[in-house]
Amino acid sequence: MAKPNYQFEKRQRDLAKKNKQEEKRRQKLAAKAAGETGGADDASAEDADAADAADAAPVDAGKPEA
Repeated sequence: MAKPNYQFEKRQRDLAKKNKQEEKRRQKLAAKAAGETGGADDASAEDADAADAADAAPVDAGKPEA
């Protein structure tokens, strides 16, 4: 049986956490900008773009199978 690669798993968790924090930061900035300009269209368009970017990068792309 293969040994688990804990460093890889930790790195993937850290990257996912960092991406989530960055996404929250973007949403806060978009909400702030939408509040200043009075338009909600910008925030919804940015959310859609962020969702597309998240789907394009799989988290477990380099994970070896057992």
